[in-house]
Amino acid sequence: MADRNIQGGDGIDTFPFPVELSVGGVGMQVGPMGAGRTWHADAPLERVHRIDFHVVMLFGAGPVRHMVDFSEYEATAGDLLWIRPGQVHRFSRTGEYRGTALTMQPGFLPRSTVEATGLYRYDLPPLLRPDAAQLAGLQAALAQLRREYEDTATLPLSLHTAVLRHTLTAFLLRLAHLAASSAPALHRRTDSTFTLFRDAVERDFATNHSVSAYADALGYSRRTLVRAVRAATGETPKAFIDKRVVLEAKRLLAHTELPIGRVGAAVGFPDAANFSKFFHQHTDRTPAAFRAELR
Repeated sequence: MADRNIQGGDGIDTFPFPVELSVGGVGMQVGPMGAGRTWHADAPLERVHRIDFHVVMLFGAGPVRHMVDFSEYEATAGDLLWIRPGQVHRFSRTGEYRGTALTMQPGFLPRSTVEATGLYRYDLPPLLRPDAAQLAGLQAALAQLRREYEDTATLPLSLHTAVLRHTLTAFLLRLAHLAASSAPALHRRTDSTFTLFRDAVERDFATNHSVSAYADALGYSRRTLVRAVRAATGETPKAFIDKRVVLEAKRLLAHTELPIGRVGAAVGFPDAANFSKFFHQHTDRTPAAFRAELR
């Protein structure tokens, strides 16, 4: 992996996709998991960090425990773990990672494919457990993708990259179907209204906490937005926004040394007292207490 990193403005180390180490410099990598792999020489994988690219791990052995956004997931042979850009995660110090890892740079696939494959469905769980038929299809698709990735002699680079995009899309469509079918029933029923709202919240949650403002920006009535979000998630738009704000606040409190006031400002609360009140309402802990529990 790459010996470089970028320090996010929020204080969490964020590691970029190592284009220079991918075969042919394309925006993806696929290969075996194993010891000695890291995104950066100074940041062991067992240290909490962000990445700005997708990681999909198909496990060939286990169990392995892996933390993603304050939840511990235990993966074993035949399971997949899908970590999306911006998520905070940590590899296990004791687990032995065996299987195949796919990494992909945002922007490698066209927008239509990104939407069709749900690449930014942060509402879906990272851990996926396919049945035997689903696993066989995923393994075959991933093996074909790896063969195409490693074969740099058959085609010129432009065609090689095009074939990789198509082959990657085929794998991701299978993966996206598994992810959607693995979600609770409420999360399966999505429409364009909720999708647009979800994407807008992911983009603007740090500066916009108003349901009415999102409805106006998207061109919907507040009532239409409430119906769409409730049908897709079972919760109100305000609860959906607040949950995303709380998650980011937890990330910053746990994994940076930013003063609590600056954490609040980073998620849209210029007044530290208002941030503390909001955080306590949603977690039953003060920001200071939450930070202390994790240190």
